[in-house]
Amino acid sequence: MSYHFNEIEAKWQKYWADNHTFKAENKSDKPKYYVLDMFPYPSGAGLHVGHPLGYIASDIYARYKRHKGFNVLHPQGYDSFGLPAEQYAIQTGQHPAITTETNIKTYRRQLDQIGFSFDWSREVRTSNPDYYKWTQWIFIQLFESWYCKNHQSAFPISELEKVFSSEGNESVEAVCDDNVNVFTAEEWNQFSSEKKQDILLKYRLTYLAETEVNWCPALGTVLANDEIVNGVSERGGHPVIRKKMTQWSMRISAYAERLLQGLDTIDWTDSLKESQRNWIGKSVGASVTFNVNDHDAVIDVFTTRPDTIYGVSFMTLAPEHDLVSQIVTDEQKAEVEAYIEATAKRSERDRMADVKTISGVFTGAYAEHPFTKEPIPIWIGDYVLAGYGTGAVMSVPCGDQRDYDFAKHFNIPIPNIFEGVDISEEAFSDKENTIIANSDFLNGMNYKKATKRAIYELEQLGQGEGKTNYRLRDAVFSRQRYWGEPFPVYYVNGMPQMIDLEHLPVRLPEVEKYLPTEEGEPPLGRADVWAWDTNTNTIVSNNLVTLSGVEGSHDNGIYPLELNTMPGWAGSSWYFFRYMEEAANRGEHFATEDALKYWENVDLYIGGSEHATGHLLYSRFWVKFMHDRGFVGVDEPFKKLINQGMILGTSAIVYRVSGTNTYVSKGLKEGHDVEEIRVDVNIVNASDEIDIEKLKQWQPQFENAEFILEEGNYIVGREVEKMSKRWFNVVNPDSICEQYGADSLRLYEMFLGPLEQAKPWNTAGITGVHGFLKKLWKLYVDDNGLKVNDAEATKDNLKTLHKTIKKVEDDIENFSFNTSVSTFMIAVNELTAQKCTSKAILEPLLVLISPYAPHIAEELWSKLGHDQSISTAPFPKFEEKHLVESSKNYPISFNGKMRFTLELPLDMSKDDIEKTVMAHEKTIAQLQGREPKKVIVVPGKIVNIVG
Repeated sequence: MSYHFNEIEAKWQKYWADNHTFKAENKSDKPKYYVLDMFPYPSGAGLHVGHPLGYIASDIYARYKRHKGFNVLHPQGYDSFGLPAEQYAIQTGQHPAITTETNIKTYRRQLDQIGFSFDWSREVRTSNPDYYKWTQWIFIQLFESWYCKNHQSAFPISELEKVFSSEGNESVEAVCDDNVNVFTAEEWNQFSSEKKQDILLKYRLTYLAETEVNWCPALGTVLANDEIVNGVSERGGHPVIRKKMTQWSMRISAYAERLLQGLDTIDWTDSLKESQRNWIGKSVGASVTFNVNDHDAVIDVFTTRPDTIYGVSFMTLAPEHDLVSQIVTDEQKAEVEAYIEATAKRSERDRMADVKTISGVFTGAYAEHPFTKEPIPIWIGDYVLAGYGTGAVMSVPCGDQRDYDFAKHFNIPIPNIFEGVDISEEAFSDKENTIIANSDFLNGMNYKKATKRAIYELEQLGQGEGKTNYRLRDAVFSRQRYWGEPFPVYYVNGMPQMIDLEHLPVRLPEVEKYLPTEEGEPPLGRADVWAWDTNTNTIVSNNLVTLSGVEGSHDNGIYPLELNTMPGWAGSSWYFFRYMEEAANRGEHFATEDALKYWENVDLYIGGSEHATGHLLYSRFWVKFMHDRGFVGVDEPFKKLINQGMILGTSAIVYRVSGTNTYVSKGLKEGHDVEEIRVDVNIVNASDEIDIEKLKQWQPQFENAEFILEEGNYIVGREVEKMSKRWFNVVNPDSICEQYGADSLRLYEMFLGPLEQAKPWNTAGITGVHGFLKKLWKLYVDDNGLKVNDAEATKDNLKTLHKTIKKVEDDIENFSFNTSVSTFMIAVNELTAQKCTSKAILEPLLVLISPYAPHIAEELWSKLGHDQSISTAPFPKFEEKHLVESSKNYPISFNGKMRFTLELPLDMSKDDIEKTVMAHEKTIAQLQGREPKKVIVVPGKIVNIVG
């Protein structure tokens, strides 16, 4: 009987689907375990062999936990809103929902053929209205909440309104906008409804504000920092500029300290935690206020070095700082405006990373030093960012290298305030070895003492205070896109109002085109049906009201809806809770209390490291908020997180002689001026020989090309790099599954190397694991059928089995899947050599292998007479007694040189060992009648005969 892997795999995939083999239950006597993958965005290209790496690892672990007696939830779904589908819609006019559905079908087929044990009954799609109804609901809860600093928790905004009406806001310790004026209870109660709404908006956890954003004109939308690479959009490589827009934002900054502290409670890698710590960026220092000369204005700065305040020789504002336009002098105005325009074309990341370029412009204005009262020139420079701190720095060139370089470049004075330090060549930033000089009352003090004294004196002047600052900025939550969650928001007199839960979801309307309108509104501005009728609580035709620039109330009760949509991270910030609820119970809840209480949070989360400061940070924020408000019982979403490495492609390169249409084979390219051109790896064989006829058909440029061959073949060059359509090095898992089977693909991806590391793909290497599976098959089956029987297991059989059990269990628990595959190969080789046919050995061996190669394991399991899936079988128990050696193969040495070996019982006494060795014929022959001077016996180790 041959190993027909295609038939076997199709058979068991159908069995699992028909029998709902991996359906999780929300009530079980077993302990629970929740295994989750970062769900995919369903692109039109489908999966390549790099994508399943993390899924295979999580699937192995999920299957292993089932064998260990756990009730396992292992769901899957789709992050199905997003820019790529919208861009395709813009190009083709096809609705994003259609392309998304088509892409999902491709993904589902590919995922199923690899044999994942997903509970598909709980599938989630973020673009499904039944799902984004609850994303909209969470947005409303954020809108209806504020953050109390005293309790370090979010509370309903209604509680804040009660405080305002009885006490005013003077004693309220809240995270809020900086421009909130103090008012009494009497004043609050006399404010108009619009005034009250405007004030509350400054406290809400999601709020409207004019914000500096990354605007991509080509895509017509705002981009997050992590959507920009090298100053251009990650999607399409389009230019990005900085621009001010009124946007929805989330006060993630309120949770900065809790997000930091929470990292100590979860099992994540140190590097991942460090990424988040750096992004949150906690700094302890002081807030200092500088008065602006000749203006009723101040500049607030945050500094970690208030001890250096006497070293301030200029101020630097971000070019986007609101104050710039107010203080710039007429003489400097043209130069300042030109600089601001140029800076707007550079992303924040570019400005942060570019430490070599020194640029800036003097505003013509001066600030007053809080202690010396001396005038300090105010400059603008693009190394200061509006979104970080206050968008202003007190520049101390003697203590900061960037300030030093700026001052040197523009001939600004560099006063030295450090005792015994030479600053003629560079700044001095070693705060631990600082002794302050030339600083009045701070003279002679070290860093710590000077810092405390400087803060005290600033507080006495009313121009500063000690402060802890965070780099983490509030998250811009608006996108000028079509294919995203609509906001559940309408506007009355310009103030946002929320639509009640009973009227959700607010569904995406149909639009004629997916581009912004001619007036610059987002694509939803094109909708024929996009306004809210408060009389009927329905969306009505917008021909009843002009949506563009609506002012004032409307007697007919019809108001414009929000035209922006939510960002991609909205739906992915809570989807793990949706999986907890069985599909039948999802109607009235995002998840029921019982489901949330049972599953709690994700026990194991596997995904890419690229989400460290995006998805992972935002989801932690949303979960902490939902915990504050009592919607969920946990305040961290993911207990353990593993970042899988990347499977790299091995690109194929042909060499074109420059200025010709001639291509020279790799071994002949020396001496030629050649250009490297990447070609489709799928037309290159394992020996790096390209099929020239297929190459000519692949792209027109090769149709009439000339090829210079070596020994009759064209040999390509190879380059290991990211697997990408751009490099034509994508390998489709469909062809691998067809040629070698899904079990081979699963084993090979694990065999390539440690899960967390990047490793190159080489299709030729898969033949090794495929050969192993055929050898495994032959261990159980021959031409006459099943050859497993009830033969008694030998000592060697048991030793092989139990060392395999121990190694595989240790490997899985440590996520060392690559070494498990090697262990299986050794075990099968040993059992084959032992001619093992014992069911007592071969049956548990299948359970060990089944998480890795489930199809072949199921088939052989059924051949052994089982009528239930192997996934229900318990994991074999390791028994150490089978690895305990009863004898020792002693090296017998003469004068330190080993001459032969002798197997003796391990419990034999020292005297008996000596007697047995001395009586052995090889010893007698070696001594040739001589009496040894000494016999050294170390039981369990060696025997050495001296003399």
